Amino acid sequence: MVTSTHETSHRIFQDHPEVLTPVFEALGLPPPAKATIEVLSPDATELKPLERRVDTVLKVEPSEGDGFLIAVEAQTAPAPDKGFSWSYYVAHLHAKYGVPVLLVAVCKNRPTASWAAGPFECRVRTWTTQSTRPFVLGPNNVPEITDESVVARHPALATFSAIVHSESANAAAILELLARGMRSFDKPTAKYWCEWLEVGLENTPVRETWRELEKMVATYFPGRGTLFEETYLEGKAEGKAEGKAESILSVLDKRGIPVPEATRDRITTCTDLDTLTLWFDRSLTATTAEDLFTDA
Repeated sequence: MVTSTHETSHRIFQDHPEVLTPVFEALGLPPPAKATIEVLSPDATELKPLERRVDTVLKVEPSEGDGFLIAVEAQTAPAPDKGFSWSYYVAHLHAKYGVPVLLVAVCKNRPTASWAAGPFECRVRTWTTQSTRPFVLGPNNVPEITDESVVARHPALATFSAIVHSESANAAAILELLARGMRSFDKPTAKYWCEWLEVGLENTPVRETWRELEKMVATYFPGRGTLFEETYLEGKAEGKAEGKAESILSVLDKRGIPVPEATRDRITTCTDLDTLTLWFDRSLTATTAEDLFTDA
């Protein structure tokens, strides 16, 4: 399974090449379903003690036209020396495999995406010997998911979109929609994508938001998993009710909704899990604390 935020941002292309759809569409190529995609070694090291490793390298054989490589790099912030490394990766892979190379940079914020587009040039005065222009996937060209049905049909794209937009102003709303959409999954599928997203959101402001929303998904699948275990192996009914009440208050707090003392007492003293689950669902969209207790 994935082990870091950085790895999640590029590893998803290895396990789910359908995430390349925006790239293929922009290039006017057949979508991944009509292409053969092979994962190659990311090692770009020569016979000397200097390690150079591309995040992910894919060999693409379209149903029509010539094959090429896609080198995927996850980039969280501008880096002064990265342009040199990227130019080397492209030149090395081109020479090694003898086919064109498309460099794709995955960025989660607009300043980084703008920087990553380059060009990164090797030049003397007005003469350019080499120019590297990555194709950037970022908030500007990866659409936000606004339809729950898209989550069910294209979970990899929906998860990738949520990661790319995790630093945007709409991040919390995107995650709420994703959580609702994941309720249509079976337990193993829900667990799989919940964990992908939890790791992918590490070190972002909305990771804790997702951990709360994950409990809404886990409500349908008691038993095991990352947050699934935390949520459902807490003890007997009393402990579960206490944890659910804390989750409701945590969501309201994170959403900036004031909770009067009487309302807080009503939530924390409730022991009925069905009622608490209903209140938790309402806490995700409530505008006041009293909205928990009133049908829309």
